[in-house]
Amino acid sequence: MKSNNWTKEETIVAFNVYCKIPFKSSSKTNPTIIKYANIIGRSPSALNMKVGNFGRLDPELKKQGIVGLTNGSKLEEVVWDEFHGNWDKLAFESERLIADFQHKTIEESAEIDLTDIPLGKERERVVKTRVNQSFFRSAVLSSYNQKCCITGLSIPDFLVASHIIPWTKDEKNRLNPQNGLCLNSIHDRAFDQGFITITTDFKICVSKYFENYTSENAVKDLFLKYDKQSISLPDRFLPAKEFLEYHNDEIFRR
Repeated sequence: MKSNNWTKEETIVAFNVYCKIPFKSSSKTNPTIIKYANIIGRSPSALNMKVGNFGRLDPELKKQGIVGLTNGSKLEEVVWDEFHGNWDKLAFESERLIADFQHKTIEESAEIDLTDIPLGKERERVVKTRVNQSFFRSAVLSSYNQKCCITGLSIPDFLVASHIIPWTKDEKNRLNPQNGLCLNSIHDRAFDQGFITITTDFKICVSKYFENYTSENAVKDLFLKYDKQSISLPDRFLPAKEFLEYHNDEIFRR
């Protein structure tokens, strides 16, 4: 019979799930909760409660008056302190544990196609990069409730977890969800190329580059009408102002 006491490994997986689903959508009937509960051998109710317990530790939720569940364990605090802010470690370690619980390799669990990747260090690098990128995407999109923060578009195939500071520029914060925005693919490219930016008070700023295209209806609809409008803020992992400042100063085309 399964012990009532959660192991550290199970608790790390629960933190992974906490990062992957919108907090307000967490319930014992949520498909993601059910999926991972089955993987670790816990009931959906038990995993959902664990996710709620992590909510009590999240300062961003507290600022919104969302306190999560009040009765938690010391182990949750240990896992939070170890992994919150150490996103590279959390992403790969938690996904490795998810694979272990299923008696699979991590590439099997994460459904990574390695057909053309030779064995050795290159394969290990590719696996880790793809696992980490998938975790980052899930964490960012769930924080914005699967909607573009500029347009509100909610079609998953058109949504991107866009880095504020580019992947190549800041290795430490590559997987930090506070370095991410949920954008549709067009605005992701515009943001990446500096045609738009987000100010530190979370407003959209459109480059003067578009002044040469003001007669085009598509430019008006896609860009100009959003100038100086506020983005939709995430439930958690609020974009860090120092990351937004970097984008404003180093990437945005004024």
